[in-house]
Amino acid sequence: MERGAGAEAHLTDADYQEVGAAVGSAADAWAADAVLKVAPPEPSESSRAGSLLIGFLNPLANPERVRRLAAERVTAFAMEAIPRISRAQSMDALSSQSNVAGYKAALLGAEHSTRFYPMLTTAAGTIPPARILVLGAGVAGLQAIATARRLGAVVSAFDVRPAVKEQVESLGANFLELDVEGAEGQGGYAVALSDDQHEREQELIGRHVAESDAVITTALIPGRPAPVLITADAARGMRPGSVIVDLAAEAGGNCELTQPGETVNHGGVRVLGPLNVPASVPLHASQMLSRNFQNFLLHLLKKGELQLDLADEITSGALITKDGAIANAAVKNALGTQNVPRCAISSRQSSSSWSPWSTTSRPAATAVLITFFQEQCARTFAPRECAVSITASSSAFERLMPPPYSGTACPPDRKTLIMRAPRLISLRTSARNSSAPEAKTCAPLLPSSHHHFSVSV
Repeated sequence: MERGAGAEAHLTDADYQEVGAAVGSAADAWAADAVLKVAPPEPSESSRAGSLLIGFLNPLANPERVRRLAAERVTAFAMEAIPRISRAQSMDALSSQSNVAGYKAALLGAEHSTRFYPMLTTAAGTIPPARILVLGAGVAGLQAIATARRLGAVVSAFDVRPAVKEQVESLGANFLELDVEGAEGQGGYAVALSDDQHEREQELIGRHVAESDAVITTALIPGRPAPVLITADAARGMRPGSVIVDLAAEAGGNCELTQPGETVNHGGVRVLGPLNVPASVPLHASQMLSRNFQNFLLHLLKKGELQLDLADEITSGALITKDGAIANAAVKNALGTQNVPRCAISSRQSSSSWSPWSTTSRPAATAVLITFFQEQCARTFAPRECAVSITASSSAFERLMPPPYSGTACPPDRKTLIMRAPRLISLRTSARNSSAPEAKTCAPLLPSSHHHFSVSV
């Protein structure tokens, strides 16, 4: 154990020594065969080559950290990437810490509110209960609902996933049906809405925000900025003395007025942007997190030795880097898309003059299109279960497709490029007449069980 690591949770070095742990410096801890760390490592912190690192790594938001871990040949696992399946529930650190955050958010709302939460009948008259709105009914949102209800408030909640309605109502809250529905993606997170849907969502939410005494927001989309659910106008439309507690502040915030790490006052409405909320309940947050770490580590160890079964979805899902390479498909796909436009542009053309509509830039524009669909495919489905198909005439392929897709030997007259992120699966050609037989297949066809995104150009 690093000396003093448990101090904020009121756990002394002697407490750890009593149960058999050695206490040393940070350098001693980083020299271990396996390092368990809550926050992502800083640039000054590095494991030795071949060691194991387990922690919250936030790989999609910090590509340089992932590349550094790969370069250091560290076998790194991200706790937030553990798949949310029944077999992994005891290792699900996101859920355990979201429970803490949701609980504390309800208390923060009560603390900063100018109203009582429960209904009180006194000699001075009857005081009605506070009206609380919770946006996002994941683990944190459900815990916020349960805690606010225990405090006596009247609670309403909204989520774009209609499947959570029953869970919300089971806690005694009212589920708002706002005629805006979204899909549920990998890990149980909501998939981002289209622009039109999102604008409609903001409009409908705004009406209910104005009627609430406190709003708790919890909506997150992995690897992306938090969606803005409460516009600045909607927040300013609340009664003075109202409170917004934004649990998504670390990802930019669900409220347009949120300042991460700060409490700001806009016309009498307090907007809280707390960071690292679980750390404000350090004892129980640490107890739950340590059990998550322990269960995951024991899952990786067999007879005291690290044995990685990459066929196991828990192991492969959480593995980020191994043997000097990035091992996680979603992370590789995200990192691989960042420089595509720059790489696709001809070296003879400056990036300042690049336009997707200019003839010489069409291959670059197509590369961006390919990358976009691959990225959306991988985020919506497992990377091995989705594909991108782009169909064009043979002449268009020569003009539009970036290498290595252009200049192929397949005969005319129509070409269909099928990719499964991040690699080419097949390039098919067929006659323009749809009833004509396919002229040639250049690679094995994609299994029919896969999801497809298709584009014709």
